[in-house]
Order: sequence, then C-alpha cells, then structure tokens
Amino acid sequence: MHLMGFCECALVAFLSSVISSQLLQQQACRLISGPSHLPVVAREGNITLGGLFSLHDTMMEARFSFKAQPESAQCVGFNFRTFRWMQTMIFAIEKINRDNHLLPNITLGYKIYDSCSTPRHALLTAMELMGGREEGSGDAFCQGKVPIVIGDGGSTLSMVVAHFLGVFELPQLSYFSSCACLSDKKLFPAFLRTMPSDYFQVNALTQLVQHFGWTWVGTVAGDDAYGRGGAQIFIDKVSKLGACIAFYEIIPKNHAPAEMARIVERISVSGARVVLVFALEQDAKALFTEALKHNLTGIQWLASEAWITAAILTTPEFQSILQGSMGFGIRRAEIPDLQPFLLRLHPSKFPDDPFVLQFWEEMFGCTPQIAISGTIANKPPCNGSEILADVKSIYSDVSQLRISYNVYKGVYAIAHALEAMLKCVPETGPFPGGVCPDTQTIKPWQLLHYLKKVDFTNEYGEETKFDGNGDAVAMYDLINFQLSETGEVQYATVGTFDETKSTKLLIEEKLIIWNGNQRQVPVSVCSNSCPPGTRKAIRPSFPVCCFDCIICAAGEVSNQTDAIECVTCGPEFWSNLKRNACIPKLVEFLSYGDTMGMALLAVALLGSCTTLAVGLVFAFKRHTPLVRANNSELSFLILSSLWLCFLCALAFIGQPTSWSCQLRHTAFGIAFCLCLSCILGKTMVVLMAFKATLPGSNVMKWFRPPQLRALIFLCTAVQVGICGAWLGLAPPVPRRLMTRESAQIILLCDMGSTLAFSLVLGYIGLLAAICFLLAFFARKLPDNFNEAKFITFSMLIFCAVWIAFVPAYVSSPGKYTVAVEVFAILASSYGLLLCIFAPKCYIILLRPEKNTKKHLIGKP
Repeated sequence: MHLMGFCECALVAFLSSVISSQLLQQQACRLISGPSHLPVVAREGNITLGGLFSLHDTMMEARFSFKAQPESAQCVGFNFRTFRWMQTMIFAIEKINRDNHLLPNITLGYKIYDSCSTPRHALLTAMELMGGREEGSGDAFCQGKVPIVIGDGGSTLSMVVAHFLGVFELPQLSYFSSCACLSDKKLFPAFLRTMPSDYFQVNALTQLVQHFGWTWVGTVAGDDAYGRGGAQIFIDKVSKLGACIAFYEIIPKNHAPAEMARIVERISVSGARVVLVFALEQDAKALFTEALKHNLTGIQWLASEAWITAAILTTPEFQSILQGSMGFGIRRAEIPDLQPFLLRLHPSKFPDDPFVLQFWEEMFGCTPQIAISGTIANKPPCNGSEILADVKSIYSDVSQLRISYNVYKGVYAIAHALEAMLKCVPETGPFPGGVCPDTQTIKPWQLLHYLKKVDFTNEYGEETKFDGNGDAVAMYDLINFQLSETGEVQYATVGTFDETKSTKLLIEEKLIIWNGNQRQVPVSVCSNSCPPGTRKAIRPSFPVCCFDCIICAAGEVSNQTDAIECVTCGPEFWSNLKRNACIPKLVEFLSYGDTMGMALLAVALLGSCTTLAVGLVFAFKRHTPLVRANNSELSFLILSSLWLCFLCALAFIGQPTSWSCQLRHTAFGIAFCLCLSCILGKTMVVLMAFKATLPGSNVMKWFRPPQLRALIFLCTAVQVGICGAWLGLAPPVPRRLMTRESAQIILLCDMGSTLAFSLVLGYIGLLAAICFLLAFFARKLPDNFNEAKFITFSMLIFCAVWIAFVPAYVSSPGKYTVAVEVFAILASSYGLLLCIFAPKCYIILLRPEKNTKKHLIGKP
C-alpha cells in the first residue's frame, strides 16, 4: 500500500513519455475526439501563459460501467492557499500588462487549469494546454497553444507533466516542486523552477541536526517523489555526519488507519526525540491526527518546507503537539497591492470563472445566485451580503507570502525572457548564423533558451536567475512554530540559510521555543555521550550511534567526550581515579615514613641496643667464670658483628642511592661472614676442648687465640674479596622499575651482578652449614658445658630463615622485596643473639650461683 502513489505517478510518467513519443512520430496530428469538460480560467493575449494549480486536494474517480462514456472525475477539497497562488499569477500578469517599460505593446494572456493534486489529471490538463480541443485546430497539438507552462505545485505532478512537455522542449516553470530529482536535465530538459531544490533544503536540515547535536533522528516521508526523494537525501547526508536514523517510515497515500497507527507506535517506541516529517501538508496532517489519537507528546518535529507554514495545521487541535516545530521555509516577501487584488473577487464580477464560484461556495458555505439557475444547489443560496474582506482566511492572509512570491517571480522571469527575445538584434542572435527568434510565432525551445539566461533584480532587490540545472538560488528562513499570548499561531523566523554565503546557516537560539514550551534544546540520542574517562563500545547489531560507555583500563585515559579509544599513559605516569588525566606515578620504596619501614627500623634499633646491652653485661662480668670460659674475645667479636648486622639493616630502609646500594649488600655480607666466622671458631674451640681432655692430645695448640684470629681473618677475607670484586666489576646501582601494568615506580637496587650476589649468599650459607655440622657433632657434650647445643639451635634458625628467604624474595613485589631481605637479616641476627647469648645472660643476671667454676666443670 505504501507504494501505490509512487507507482501510479511512475506509470503515468511512463505513459506520458510513450504518448509524447508516438505523437512526434506521427506524420500528421489529429484532433482528439470529444469535447473538453475541464474547468479553465483564461484571458486572451498576444502571448498566452499556461498555468497548472492543484486547487483541489484530491479527485473522486467516476465508476466505469463499460456501457456508456464515463462522466468526468470530480475534484474535491478546495484549497484556499493554492487559489491564492493562482490569483498571484493573474496579479503579476496584469501588473506586467500595465507596465510601460516591460514588454510594451505586448499583452500577456493566461490559461489556467486545476490539476486536482492527481498525476493523471495533471497530465490531462497539460495535454489540454498543449493542443486544445477547438474545432479546426487539428494541428494545434503539435504547434502548441502556449509557449510555456507555470506549474505544477507538487513534485510528483511536475514530474509527470515535465516528462510530457520535455519531449516538445516546451519550458515548464514550477513554483513549488522541490524534488532534487527534477534537477536531472537528461530526464527533464525543459524544467525550471523558482523553488529551491530539496537538495539545498535537506542540506539545511542536515546542518540544523548537526548544530544541535542530534544523533538519533526519526524520518517519516510521504509516499511520493517529494517525500521519498527528500528523505533519502537527508538519510544519506546525516549518516555521513555520524548521526543515525532511528526509523524510516512512509505515509501511505490512502492514510490507512492501521498503517498510520503502526507508524505512530514506531515513533513512540524508537526513543527518538527529534523526528523529521518530509511530506506534503495533507500527509503531515494525517500523521499528526493519528498522533493526537495516541496522545504522542514530547516529540520535536522537524518540518519540510511543504507543511511548516501550512494553514491546515494551525488549528487549535494540533497546537498541543506541533508547538515548537521547526523547519525551513521559502524566504517570506511582501507584495504591495496583492491583498486588494485578492479581495476584488465576487461571483457577480467573474460569472464565467468556475473557480471563483467554487471558492465562494467553500468560503461562505452558500451557493452564489449566479450559479443557482439551471443547476441543483447543494448549499443554501447566498443572500448577497457576503464580503470577502470580513472573513479571515489563509487566502487573504498576505503575512506569509512564500510560494505566492515564487509564482510572482516566475511570471516576471518569463516576462524578462520574452523581453530579451524581442530585443534581439538581427545577425547577433543566439542561434546558428546569428539568427534571432521569430517573435510573431514564439517557439518554445527558443523561449527555453532565453529563460535559462534570465538574470534580473526585481523591485524588492532580489536577484532572480537559474543555475545549470534550472534551479533557483537557495535561500530559506528557519521558522519556529510558536503560540502568542492570545493562543494564535506565529511563524517566528529564528534563523536563515543562504547557499551563496560562506556561513550558510545562522541561528538565533535565544528566540527558539522548543516542543513543550521549553527553552532548553531537546536531546535526541540513542546513547548518552561518554564522558571523559570512558570510551565508546559499539553494540553489536545496532547503529553506530548506539553504544556503551566503558571505563578506561588502569593506566589509560580519555580526556574528551565520546572518545573512540583510551590512550595509554607514559611510562612515568598513571591514570587518575576518573581516568581523564595522567598523573605522575607514585614512587615506591621502603621508606622510614611508612608503617613497614618504621616497624623494621624499630626492630633493628631494638636489636642493636639489645646487642650493646649484652656487650655491657659481658664487659662488666668479664672476670666471671662463665664469660671467661666462653672465650670473651670471641664473644665480644660476635657481639660486635651482630651489632653491625642489625645496623646494616638500616641501609636497606630509605630511598636507594649509589652509596646505599653498594653499602647494604656488601656490609650485610661482610658482617654476617664475620659473625659466622667467629661462631665457627667458637664451635671448633668448644668441640676441641672436649677432645683435648683425652690423654696425649695436643690439639688445643691449634686453637689458641692467634690461630683463631687467623681463621676468622681468612674466612672474612674471602667475603671481602668477593665483595671487592663485585663493587669493582658490576656494583649495585639504584634503578627505577617502571612497568605499564603498575601504578608505582619502584625504586630498587639493581644487583649489578647476580652471580656476585649469589656468591655472597652462598658463602654465608657455606659457613652456616659448617657451623651447624660441627655444632651438631658436639651436641652430646656434658650439659653443664654444652654451648654447642645453643649454637646448633642458632644455626638451625639461621639456615631456616635464609632458605625461606629465597622464594619469598623472588615472589615479593616492589618494596616488599627489600622488606623480606631486611626481615631475613633481622630474624637471623635475633636468632643468633638469643640462642647464643640469652642462656648466658640468664645465668649471669638471674642465676649467679651457677656462674662458678665448680658448677661449669662439674658433672650433671
């Protein structure tokens, strides 16, 4: 059903082309049989202009019985607005006839038909204009009664007529046909218009949509060349700008209730707040009537030029949904003296004008007395007191002269073309050989040539000319449908569009009133804009305007609205919480300020103080048997090395520097090596002391203080050598560890040489293992002199700590790697201090009775 109107006009256009071709191929033209019953208003003149106006909105077809000749179709729905256009044509012709400067001594006549808004009827009237049906004019159809036709109004009607007239190169000048398809000179070689092409109107509408940021727009089109063509251009242009069409619906010509209801339902559920209706006023009215039935509100309607100023939509019933509607209309103009000319009409003055009689009947609802005789009146007779000036109607309203002005310009364009023809100088004419046109018998193709060259400025200061496609200059007013305080409709001009200017679209937003009497620009989007910090993610199987907003991943940002993708921050930067800016990464290291650093610092200081306290106890009690029996020199040396071990942990806390990186590992390695070397010597002394008690043994001579000092020195010197080589060849250096997956910059000490670090730890492990084995062998010494048992426990703790250190060190991230190492140092130092010296301090301080030589050498 949607395609019925479109297919009908296409079929009629095809038939008109076929008929025209056949007529040209005939050797002689013959009179079409049968008299003409088409109503016409005419006036004789030297040159007669043809006119086609859709004075009625539709036509009631006669039924075919196939037994008798069918009656003529009846046109219904008289259109006051179109009748004003027709009267404007007559007004312009009479004004030119009174002009002594333009076409002097030439009288223009006219012959105007009603095309009834129907393609078939428009073709029939065009054929009448071409040939007429008077007796004795058998060749008139080929010669042509008129050299040019003004009309028709609708694009579909003009296409049908243009196909027919184009065969004869008879120029057609339309005042209201805006379909972009009519610019095709291959299909319509003789077509011109004072109405801008829809291409420019759609371009203006597209810029309007772009200006207000609407990306989800619905489109409804009439089922004709005007609606389909304009809507398709709009869809193509809007899509290129990144907006999306929420839906595309066609208004059927028969306005079927079920289909109209479906269209309104589609609009309601689409989510689009802005809907373009590209249709004729009759189709737009049908849509809005259905919208009222379904209480469809909250839609910002965009109007095509065909209905933005249509009088049939200004009634109170439509004001609730159309208030705030916006669209582009032809530039408004004022034509002085037109209104008195329009009000001159009266049936008694124009008894032979069939259209005046119909107009009078529709305007006053009565039948003029002059039309009653010999006919059956369907309405009561007029009483003769009817005055046209007392009635307010769209016909006499000259405040919105737009299409009327197009008609006016069209008549003057023809007059200037005729003027140029008459002024042609022989031998300088535009035709081959300098030939001028024959002004006695004007040939349409010659007039067409001059009409294309027309370029003049009228008395209102507006230039009239046609481009290569026969189109007029595109200039529009942006019209806003508003209501005054009294409830009357006002067409407020809130902007302009001029194709000839660099800045084509100018909008005064403060003057706009939107749907619902709002001042805020309506929002029509499928998805709300993605704020900074997010990116757009297209929804599968949805238009590109429908998307989800995805928060940027950690380390990525977007600082603009509707970002397509997030940008990764630089190596030294990280995204903030809002993901809209890159900020410097936090520098992470084991510092004195954080809780972990403070805790380790306190533990290290406590350990060093405890070691000093133990040293003081041993110093004060150095003459006691227990201290002397445990080799006080080795004890003080062990305590000193343990004190260094606790202190070297402090080098691991704080921001890494070149000196701290070199100091922390070498000091730790040497201090622990010194401590283990002393413990090794002590363990050997304990073990050998027991062996020396055997008869004939002189082994203790190898474990006197000089020999022990040499052993300690040699063992420590090996570690010093390893550390020296490490510092000389590949020393530890501070390094900034920056990964794109981390929000921190980790400050750490690069080992420089993993092999050297492994050797340091391995050597310490070797000394610890030897100490453990020797202490283990000495575990069965007498209890009163069993220091090897405590050394065994201390070495067991020491080895357990450092064995657990390796996997913990490898798996710990960031500053926790350093904390694990510090913890291992402190734990192993505390293990040595407590296991070796706590029992001795217990006896010295709490059990002095056991701190005797007798007790130490006695048996348990």
